[in-house]
Amino acid sequence: MTFSMALVALILIAVLVGLALNLYSAEKLFIGALVALLVSEVLTPAELLKGFANPGIFTIAALFVVVGGLRDSGATQVLRRYLIGSPKSRRSAQLRVLPVTTLLSAVVNNTPVVAMFVTLLQSQAKRFNLRLSSILLPVSYASILGGTCTLIGTSTNLVVDGMLQQSGLEGFGLFELAWVGVPLAVVGLLYMLLFSHCLLPDRDGSAEQFDQVREYLVEMVIQPGSELVRKSIQDAGMRNLPGLFLVEIEREGQIISAVRPRTVMEAGDRLVFAGSPESVLELRNIHGLVLADDQRFKLDAARSDRRLFEAVLSPSNPMVGKTIRESRFRHRYSAVVLSVSRHGERLSGKVGDLTLCEGDTLLIEAQKGFLMRYRSSSDFLLVSKLGTPADTDESRAWLALFTFIAMLVVSGTGLLSILESSVIAAVAMMMTRCISYEEAGKSIDYPVLLVIACAYALGLAVAKVGLAEQIANGVLTLVDSPYMALIALYLATVALTEMMTNNAAAIVMLPICLSTAESLGVSYEPFAIVVMIAASASFLTPTGYQTNLMVMGPGGYRFMDYVKFGAPLSLMVAIISWIIIPLVWPFNPGL
Repeated sequence: MTFSMALVALILIAVLVGLALNLYSAEKLFIGALVALLVSEVLTPAELLKGFANPGIFTIAALFVVVGGLRDSGATQVLRRYLIGSPKSRRSAQLRVLPVTTLLSAVVNNTPVVAMFVTLLQSQAKRFNLRLSSILLPVSYASILGGTCTLIGTSTNLVVDGMLQQSGLEGFGLFELAWVGVPLAVVGLLYMLLFSHCLLPDRDGSAEQFDQVREYLVEMVIQPGSELVRKSIQDAGMRNLPGLFLVEIEREGQIISAVRPRTVMEAGDRLVFAGSPESVLELRNIHGLVLADDQRFKLDAARSDRRLFEAVLSPSNPMVGKTIRESRFRHRYSAVVLSVSRHGERLSGKVGDLTLCEGDTLLIEAQKGFLMRYRSSSDFLLVSKLGTPADTDESRAWLALFTFIAMLVVSGTGLLSILESSVIAAVAMMMTRCISYEEAGKSIDYPVLLVIACAYALGLAVAKVGLAEQIANGVLTLVDSPYMALIALYLATVALTEMMTNNAAAIVMLPICLSTAESLGVSYEPFAIVVMIAASASFLTPTGYQTNLMVMGPGGYRFMDYVKFGAPLSLMVAIISWIIIPLVWPFNPGL
């Protein structure tokens, strides 16, 4: 092994370890790998920038805008209303929601589809006493299976297709993956419909947990002559009360929801605290601060100036690993956190001192514009308003649907490439005002694109220094046929996907798969398809796929729930893929 080969292997291992241990966000780790490759001169600057020229990246960016247009125009709500209706039981919800989720995820990015159904099912759960733990994880898995059916079903497929084209190889058609994706989706849906009732837990989700937060809220009134009058929050020591934190101040009918340390208190101010009930005794020791006779703060109250939201933290959120106080949540979002749910349980203790983790579900009080500002932010996987679903203007819904269907038709028939049709559709969405220019920019998940571009450079380095060929030769010493090599590479890709992002796993594995095919003297196509399917087949962990993490808090799931319910599905997907892929895309197509 040469020095450059050993260096690239070391960089690759460092990235894998960093992702597995969640030391830093994915984009930070891959940028670090990019810098290491540049400084060590393993890749030239031109080679490093090749990833940013991958057609798959521009296609994904355009599709983010297209999906944003479907969302903002109300088209997704129209589809939901006509295709789903109002399921009133667990069985009805599964029969209606899961097939539609699979269908929509075949042509739309998984994340907004799952976000839409999480919000819908949360409202239905309260009306008809449904347990979200019995339905949300199947929704995530159904979206993953739907994404394997078409080239645009998931960004992974587009990235792999773009890498093949950049390597001078022929890509795949829009619906070509349906040969393997549709059987996987059908079998997966049958499995979930038949076995979800006995394999999934009957557990409270974050919404049910947050219903009890009112027990942790107390209102105090500042009387005239109190020692607090004309003092700032910081000077009065109200920032460091044991087991309590100040949520908001109500003054003459006005709500100060993001209370700053220098805010000066006045007589008559109504202070709302969150914390353990026994901590109220500490407040009674403050002269002139008395318990309000009428506790007006109600989480279900209709207030014109504030709303309650549920938000799931994304891995790329800069607050991950920090306490709520250290992250300056109030200053960053002009909002306050009332409670935190993690791994199916609401966390106890002083909210400001809780250290945040990816996938945490936060109960947030904020101004009513919070949903519009942050629903497309990469800081959160999901933002939904509690109580009632967000109102959406559907006047342009049918126009957005026509634009989207036209994009599918022209790309599916080969009149235009997927890149060309998606860019035109994105521009059309903005020109017809299905989405504003500002919202179009917000709808693009830039950290995802950055990870893809940086991971491409790492994949290029793996191929350039001969590491891909070395690994391929190692695989061939363990197996003696193309079919066994296919199985081995499938398993390796699945393992990588569970540790790192699905896109990064595919980018790293594709050069190895291509080198294996070349060494065996067989077609690259079955190996490329294996990378696409295996990189998306993340059913074993909440962190392997973004939608799995999205439903963890709202569904009240724990890590072992994914293993218990996902392991049989993962095995079935693997076996079906091993059977179908070599038949549809043979190793020696000319024979």
